[in-house]
Amino acid sequence: MFVDHSKKAPRPDVSAVAALDEPTRRSLYDHVVRQPAPVSRDEAAEALGLARQTAAFHLDRLADESLLDVVYERRSGRTGPGAGRPAKLYKRSSKQVTVSLPERHYELAGRLLAQALEESETTGEPVRAALHRKAHELGTQLTGPGQTDVFTMLEETGFEPRRDGDAIVLGNCPFHALAREHTQTVCGMNLHLLRGVLEGLTENGLQACLAPSPGHCCVRLEPASSPSTSVRPS
Repeated sequence: MFVDHSKKAPRPDVSAVAALDEPTRRSLYDHVVRQPAPVSRDEAAEALGLARQTAAFHLDRLADESLLDVVYERRSGRTGPGAGRPAKLYKRSSKQVTVSLPERHYELAGRLLAQALEESETTGEPVRAALHRKAHELGTQLTGPGQTDVFTMLEETGFEPRRDGDAIVLGNCPFHALAREHTQTVCGMNLHLLRGVLEGLTENGLQACLAPSPGHCCVRLEPASSPSTSVRPS
């Protein structure tokens, strides 16, 4: 979460999924990931009945999108001078691609909850207090180098911020389904996460507070001089 700080570039996962929309490229991807060992351009081209140049083009595009990893090996088994150049081979990438519209980050929520539980068992700290602390700590670490504008960051990370006078309302909750079923726990986590973000940005003009309303995230960013709201989300 919150790793792509580019203002205009498409999200990497969206670009990767779009790359698989081309039928030949998808066939090559499916072939490579089914193989027990890395695949060469010649092997892929022969298996799918493609020209080697065509196979190479699409395999390299899949590698550019981090859908495949590239490794170099000498298939002859020979080493040293005269052994020839290593072959360029392709294998499944370790990268996990997930696209959700609107943007969701359930893995992040699960990681924070697991960390809080483990710390509670180790230290005796109440789980909810540990969760709030871990969420706040993470929030302070999420801002990119040189980033100071909270509105831009919220846009880039899927919160869908909108101006409401001097305040900022959030049109999307990255933990939506969890928040509906476990409102107090998840909204408290989100509140402390965003408080950490504001601290990481050294944003002194805004404060994060609970202010649930239909169609919005339960957290709202208010001018720091405003009284914070602590209404339980519905």
